[in-house]
Amino acid sequence: MSARERRKPAPPLDAGVLRAGLTEAQEKTLSALEHFQWTLKFVRRPLFQDPVPVLVDRERRRCVALRPDGTLDESPQLRSGS
Repeated sequence: MSARERRKPAPPLDAGVLRAGLTEAQEKTLSALEHFQWTLKFVRRPLFQDPVPVLVDRERRRCVALRPDGTLDESPQLRSGS
């Protein structure tokens, strides 16, 4: 961020806010993965589509997306916002 940049980084979102709108199957899978120290990093919310929760492992080496049926997409096609 440059010295002239006025925007401040967004505060981390509450876990409840991130989980809002997830399907029951996604919630169940997320809960199971959290026992293995996976973390819900963010949720993509494409227009007119189901939310796409993205999790990272405890070592921050792998990321997975949760499909609406609770299965994992181990090769999610995520694009950077920058």
